[in-house]
Amino acid sequence: MELGFGPRVRLSPFFSRAISSGIEVASVYNHMVMPVASSDPEADYEALTERVSIWDVGCQRQVQVQGSDVIEFCSYLSARNLSGLEIGTAKYAPLCDYQGYLINDPIVLRVAQDTVWLSIADSDIGLWVRAIAGESGANVHVSEPDVSPLAIQGPRAEDTVADALGTWVRDLKLFQFKRTVCEDIPLVVCRSGWSKHGGFELFLEDGSKGNDLWDLLWEAGDEYGIRVGAPNNRERIENFLLSHRSDTGNYLDPFESGIGQFVDLDSPHDFIGKNALIAKSGLPRLRELKGLFIDGAPMGPNHQPLRLETLEGDFVGQIRVLNYSPKFSQNIGLAIIESPHNIAGVSLKFQSENGPRKATVSDLPFKEANAFKITMKERL
Repeated sequence: MELGFGPRVRLSPFFSRAISSGIEVASVYNHMVMPVASSDPEADYEALTERVSIWDVGCQRQVQVQGSDVIEFCSYLSARNLSGLEIGTAKYAPLCDYQGYLINDPIVLRVAQDTVWLSIADSDIGLWVRAIAGESGANVHVSEPDVSPLAIQGPRAEDTVADALGTWVRDLKLFQFKRTVCEDIPLVVCRSGWSKHGGFELFLEDGSKGNDLWDLLWEAGDEYGIRVGAPNNRERIENFLLSHRSDTGNYLDPFESGIGQFVDLDSPHDFIGKNALIAKSGLPRLRELKGLFIDGAPMGPNHQPLRLETLEGDFVGQIRVLNYSPKFSQNIGLAIIESPHNIAGVSLKFQSENGPRKATVSDLPFKEANAFKITMKERL
């Protein structure tokens, strides 16, 4: 089956280059085509973890909020206090609905005194932001700008971007960015990205320059073994980089999702969902997103959630994502697990395509499997 294109599923400014460079698998994200993998996922992983990888992440759309009330308004949207957000800096900021459930987890960039971008995960959050703006009476205007990110990730990402744009990029700290023009290409260069191996996101501000930006980075990265890739499911599970909805479904709050450290419940700022989260804060969690170490031969990624059971066969949750991990030399996964089975060391099971598998619950982020087993022995 082929993915059908049309006016409801847009292409990024980098799409043609990503395809010609080797992307063969794609999905849909934010109503856009999202490259997923080349024909060789092992080589994609190796390039990201050992060299440098270039990703078309133009589907990571921006919700632009402009106006004199921009910081106050965005702080009301966000469970993280944005009052101290300075121009040229960004923050990871969970968004909740009025019941406290996580509905998106964007990176928030303050690009000007009166302008913020919410660089969003997959959902129609722009519609929600516009509705809240209209009801609040805040002096803000909400729009989607012509901005498309291109990610350069991996151990040689800094060398690649420095060779392409200048050595000044080496001075950028994590979640710092600078607006610049290089060879008539306007862009925002941010030290960020959806991997733990370091890199940059280059927010192109003119969609007609997509090929030019790609070629500039591709040429600079040739010396370092650059390879086309995409946000890597193996690497991000290994390092617990949350994928909203893929990992969480629709009904987990940030604390249940493992990102509670980014929620400022004690801050004086009010935000959507704060009252619901405060009301739940003193109660035991009924379920949580947890890690799994999974026994058996290497497994490929699952396409749908899998039923997770006790060894006696009682339902306890869902495996949301799983994959084989080169880092841990075994299968790992992320699962929503009900209490009291969400404790590290608990043994569970599920049915795979090749028969039953055992899984051991792990806290997140994952630790080395052998060290985990020793800790469990000492505990017993």
